[in-house]
Amino acid sequence: MPLIWAAISAHGFGHAAQVVPVLNALGGLVPDLRVLLRTTVPAAFFVDRLKIPWETSPVQQDVGCVQQGPMTINIEATWREHHRFHSTWNERLQIEIESMRTAKPDLVLADTPYLALAAGNAAAIPTVALASFTWDLILSEYQAPPGIDTQPILQFIRQAYRQANLALRITPSPTLNSFQHVHVIPPIAEPAIAARPRLAELLSLRPGNRTVLIGFGGIPLTSLPFETVESLPGYQFLFDGSTPPESRRFASIKSLPFSFKTLLASVDVVMTKPGYGTLVEAVALQVPTVYVRRYNFGDEQSLVDYLHRYGRGIELSMDDFMKGQWDTTLEKAINLPATTPPPEPTGASEAATILAPYFKYHRS
Repeated sequence: MPLIWAAISAHGFGHAAQVVPVLNALGGLVPDLRVLLRTTVPAAFFVDRLKIPWETSPVQQDVGCVQQGPMTINIEATWREHHRFHSTWNERLQIEIESMRTAKPDLVLADTPYLALAAGNAAAIPTVALASFTWDLILSEYQAPPGIDTQPILQFIRQAYRQANLALRITPSPTLNSFQHVHVIPPIAEPAIAARPRLAELLSLRPGNRTVLIGFGGIPLTSLPFETVESLPGYQFLFDGSTPPESRRFASIKSLPFSFKTLLASVDVVMTKPGYGTLVEAVALQVPTVYVRRYNFGDEQSLVDYLHRYGRGIELSMDDFMKGQWDTTLEKAINLPATTPPPEPTGASEAATILAPYFKYHRS
């Protein structure tokens, strides 16, 4: 039976959210396809999302960034973790090579752990990167603490990326210079069907009330200026986190019978950071987007540019976000006019078409 080895960065859920639609589309082209998920992303993420037979192998694939919540990167800890990771590189690489030789996958797909690409190359297995950024691009913006030489680490990462047979660069993304062979594909998104009437009923919304979904990705946001925002009239906020039990304006999305994707398709505004999954789906759905920037993450500018070109987006400063000064920005977002129609989010099907010939089995 055909097998694909999917190595997935566990820095949040964004990488997994890109891979799953590709695997589902590939399953429609390659009969009996199975996937081994080499990742520490929780298996629960893939339940009800991944439609082909799968199993997990929870082995760390890369470091990513060490976060203090979704908005703050601990740069010193990030570099120390990369230094630790690379100090055991040879052992990690050998484990991956031996595991791949045992599993005998037809293809290694990596979004975007460079360890898997180096191991696949050494094991003589075709390797393809699926990427909206690379870790060398992200790390190159950060200054390391004394005692850590960044250049050997960055060069090592780039050398591993160069070993990929092909890189599928997902729109939108910055230029990716670490790969030898790059093919640009359209956006990857699978917008859900809206459930606005049912949501309004469950929330007991009054006429004219607007719903705002607050979600900052797979790394949870632990606090909000609840007291200040509670006084904003005319809004119902749906928060991907814990809410005060006495609140009348906030509801936890865990209390609602909808997925995050369905809520995104059903609200009036989404408030988020510029992360790939939420932003690209918001653009596809034309949901007004209020975003809070980090200003130190390598793919952020390309996502913001994409939002302003094809979507309805407006920035809220970190200071105003933390102080709960949201009302003016929310109102502006709701009244933003439509922009240029966005590209069709057909990246998953195009990626699957490119990947299918790597398998020795006939496509259906």
